[in-house]
Amino acid sequence: MTDIKSLLMSNKPMNDVTVRGWVRTVRNLKEIYFVELNDGSGLKNLQIVLDAGTDTDNQLKNLTTGSSMEIKGDLVESPAKGQKWELKAGSFKIYSIADAKDYPLQKKRHSFEFLRTISHLKPRTNTFGAVLRVRNHMAYAIHKFFQERGFYYIHTPIITGSDCEGAGAMFQVTSMDIDALVKAGKPVDWSEDFFGKKTFLTVSGQLEAEIYATSLGKVYTFGPTFRAENSNTTRHLSEFWMIEPEMAFYELEDNIKISQDFIKYIISFLLENDPDDMEFFDQWIQKGLLEQLNFIVNSDFEIIEYTKGVEILEKSGKTFDYPVSWGIDLQSEHERYLTEQYFKKPVFLINYPKEIKAFYMKQNDDGKTVRAMDLLVPQIGEIIGGSQREDDYDKLVRAIKDFNLDEKSYWWYLDLRRFGSVPHSGFGLGFERLIQFATGMTNIRDVVPIYRVPKFAEF
Repeated sequence: MTDIKSLLMSNKPMNDVTVRGWVRTVRNLKEIYFVELNDGSGLKNLQIVLDAGTDTDNQLKNLTTGSSMEIKGDLVESPAKGQKWELKAGSFKIYSIADAKDYPLQKKRHSFEFLRTISHLKPRTNTFGAVLRVRNHMAYAIHKFFQERGFYYIHTPIITGSDCEGAGAMFQVTSMDIDALVKAGKPVDWSEDFFGKKTFLTVSGQLEAEIYATSLGKVYTFGPTFRAENSNTTRHLSEFWMIEPEMAFYELEDNIKISQDFIKYIISFLLENDPDDMEFFDQWIQKGLLEQLNFIVNSDFEIIEYTKGVEILEKSGKTFDYPVSWGIDLQSEHERYLTEQYFKKPVFLINYPKEIKAFYMKQNDDGKTVRAMDLLVPQIGEIIGGSQREDDYDKLVRAIKDFNLDEKSYWWYLDLRRFGSVPHSGFGLGFERLIQFATGMTNIRDVVPIYRVPKFAEF
């Protein structure tokens, strides 16, 4: 069997070809049947030409959109405009006929809201097939980028006993029958639980990745993370994937450099290796997307202090929903103004007030700011968040206390500063937000195969 994408890219006719897939359209022109077939390998369909006849008519008369079939025949030049090849069928086999009155994908275009109600079928549409192929290409490119630069891929735990900076509400993991305890009126004794303490689904693999960065040098994690925030917005998921590299002997400037290289590499790889799908997003989802992505690949990103960013916002003359002042955690509207309207390109904001950043970030000499960085991009706002990590034991202990965290829970993290501490840095990047940025899709639920949000856990 040959996939349809490969056939459409062929530079010569081929005999004895076998394809299998799902019917997108079927037309009966009395003497000839035309079937558009797609197998998911690419955006474009392959036109199948079948000669009519009694036996063919009997089998194809009920063929509908969504049906599945196999065709054997010859790949020949197509006389029709807009397509180079078609398949002249010699024989065929129908696997299944989709019931036309019940199959929900009869129309050429459906609203994304409707398609979210049939997540098990939406990958058969052009948009979501393209999203998943882009996701695949980007995942491959992520590994390729880090592997080419000597990073080691580390699998950090999904079940954790720490909160990693208080990054968000967490899903608790337990083997106890809580319902039974409540009905019996018994208190919950977490020491009797599977791990002997409260445990959660991880919100980040960063702290664990630091263990390996301070032994292997350069590492990265790429896996699922979880947030139990009751948020029903176009920007939030309860389960999502994070890319988190950690690098020993990297300071903030090195972190900025590799972050910029990373974004440019992933986008360049996508434009080069998935042009059909990217042209689809440019035409149907976000006009000018390809121009924007090419501009980003070929431009230098702006680097400004958080303080300067606040000054720009205060002098902008714009009325923001959230007022701007030094010390606030910038909102999406502020970030997008800086990257879309003021600089008109990606922007690194650096050196944030320490009160609004995590306890582990390296403190600056001014006593007010930390060596943090956020990368802001058009349409999304913040896409990367990172920092140089605090490598001074005493300062880290004070920060843990200032954030009212339990020092005992971080004994192992403090040990990394006691035994051979080094400057080190890292960043986190939400995979789904990166896909949104690359495709122009506006709702994060539409760039993940099966989404998890409050009140929705189908499949």
